[in-house]
Amino acid sequence: MDYQNEFKQRKPSPQEMMDLAEKARKLAYAPYSKYQVGAALLTKSGKIYLGCNVENASYGLTVCGERVAVFKAISEGETEFEALAIATPSRRGNGPCGSCRQVLREFCNDLTIYVRKEGDKILSFQLTDLLPKSFGPQNLDGSE
Repeated sequence: MDYQNEFKQRKPSPQEMMDLAEKARKLAYAPYSKYQVGAALLTKSGKIYLGCNVENASYGLTVCGERVAVFKAISEGETEFEALAIATPSRRGNGPCGSCRQVLREFCNDLTIYVRKEGDKILSFQLTDLLPKSFGPQNLDGSE
C-alpha cells in the first residue's frame, strides 16, 4: 500500500495509523532487547512518517521508533504534528518513553498518541496528559 497517496485525500483512522505502526515495527533492528517498536507519525500537512527502533551494541546509542519518525519528518521540513501511533509487542498500551515525550514536546503540545492494548483495543492519549507541566521552547524566553 502506498500510504502517502492513500491518505492525501483523507485523514487516516486510528486503526489505519496502528496498522502502519505495525508495518514499521516489523523493520525494527532490536537484536539485543528483542523489543521491536514501530511508529507512524501524522503531520498537520497530512503526510505520514514511519519509524522503528534501531538498537546498537553500545546501548546508549539506541534510538526509539518514535524519535526516528520525528527525525525523518524534521529532515523533510515537517515540524507540525497531529497524531502518533505506537506499536509494541506489549499489550499493556505502552506509551512513549520519557526521552521521546520530550522530543515530541519540542514540536507540539497537543499531539494525540495511539497505543494498542489487550484485545486490539486502541487507546488514545494527549501528550499534555503524558507530560504535564512540560518544558518547551517557550520556556526559554524567560516569561514563564
